[in-house]
Amino acid sequence: MSKRRNYSIDTIQVMTRFFTVLQECKNTHRIASVSQYCRDNEIDMPHLYTQRKDLNKGFFEIGWCVPLVRDCGVNADWLLTGRGTMFVK
Repeated sequence: MSKRRNYSIDTIQVMTRFFTVLQECKNTHRIASVSQYCRDNEIDMPHLYTQRKDLNKGFFEIGWCVPLVRDCGVNADWLLTGRGTMFVK
């Protein structure tokens, strides 16, 4: 079990956007499911679900975001800063 972390506000905001866009990718069929996304990208599914429930858990990895940018058209600038649109045009 991971210890709780004192993440910066910027990291919390990136995580919040990550989980928002992950759900949006599921809703728009850019990914089949969150569990499939985890399997395809070698993300420990229990860690992702635990982190989503409690953003201060210490499981989050920036590498979880890369497939969304690379494969799903997520705007990296939006994901990291909140500026621009959620998806690239």
